[in-house]
Amino acid sequence: MAAMPCRIESTAEPRSTTAEAPRPLPEALAWIEDEMLAIRSAGLERPHRRREGRQGAEVRLDGRTLLNFGSNDYLGYAGDVRLTRAASKGSCAEGFGAGASPLVSGHSRAHEALERAIARFLGVEAALVFPSGFAANTATIAALVGPDDFIASDSLNHASIIDGCRLARARVGVYPHRDLIALSALLDSARGARRRLIVTDTLFSMDGTIAPLAGLCDVARTRRAMVLVDEAHATGVFGDRGSGLVEQTGTADGVHVRVGTLSKALGAAGGFVAGGERLIQWLRHTARAWIFSTAHPPGVAAAATRAIGLVEQEPDRRVGLRGRADDFASRLRRAGLDIGGTESQIVPIIAGEPAAAVALSEQLAAAGFFVPAIRPPSVPRGRSLVRASLSWLHDEPDLRRLAAALAAHAR
Repeated sequence: MAAMPCRIESTAEPRSTTAEAPRPLPEALAWIEDEMLAIRSAGLERPHRRREGRQGAEVRLDGRTLLNFGSNDYLGYAGDVRLTRAASKGSCAEGFGAGASPLVSGHSRAHEALERAIARFLGVEAALVFPSGFAANTATIAALVGPDDFIASDSLNHASIIDGCRLARARVGVYPHRDLIALSALLDSARGARRRLIVTDTLFSMDGTIAPLAGLCDVARTRRAMVLVDEAHATGVFGDRGSGLVEQTGTADGVHVRVGTLSKALGAAGGFVAGGERLIQWLRHTARAWIFSTAHPPGVAAAATRAIGLVEQEPDRRVGLRGRADDFASRLRRAGLDIGGTESQIVPIIAGEPAAAVALSEQLAAAGFFVPAIRPPSVPRGRSLVRASLSWLHDEPDLRRLAAALAAHAR
């Protein structure tokens, strides 16, 4: 049968109607009401927002247009028409849905091209694309270690790393954030383990700090431990070529497994694992989230491949972003605000308790800024904050206005 031609059709929604009250829960699920009440009482209930239109310097949420400091679209590619065109072309060529897992028939030419582009971009032999960065972490950690093994994990690692450690069923030792002495002691205490693995974010998503990769690799080398790093928030932003903090710190020889995402600075969707060809071959046989998940859409893979090319062609975006982020952080510190030890485009403003973070976020929204409140379990208790995620799309006047609003309200 001939392929249907690609056409752009209306995505208009039917008129909204008044929402009905939710039905009572069945008796077997009645416990949910008590649990939700406890969440509300602790000030930890999450809002459910609706966005209209594209991500960009501005965002329209729940009917309000705000300057957007709540997106991980660090280089401004999420709404870039060049990615839209690449996705459309890829979808027209290979269909929207992949239809099967990569191991069966879901691995398309677009996925093959993307994996080659990632490997070349990172300077490694091979890469494997997953439906999400979360899936990449959970599957890879569980494929590398098991019940007879030991994992050393930074205390501020992302939830996907934490869940990957749980799925592995290995013994886990959590070391204080970026503490190499404590890391060394943990590894020494696990000399009897079959394998030892160090896992860390390179750029920590809640406080904007950077892992001590050179020292961490030295610790791993002397103790014959594997090193897995998650470059989710660093890919596209750091390094001369934009491939991340492993590139910037010159630690490629000491890092064995590199996990990343296509959904932040690259503006697409999906995750990846990159490293040696033999590592990737092993993951094709053992990474359950890759083996048993339908591959993500070929058009998305085509968009991500285009984004990697743009990162390489447009270094001014990451250079400009990092410079403006440094200036913004300095301005907030001069104003006496507590922004922790951020070293990146992620700038937390510490509020303390959940209610204080929510109040600050609401005050900023009233002033025209979307800066979301971050509360436990995303951050430790007593460290609730609002997080300003800066993008290349933000210009100096945007940042000056936000700094002034924070100085006025975050006291």
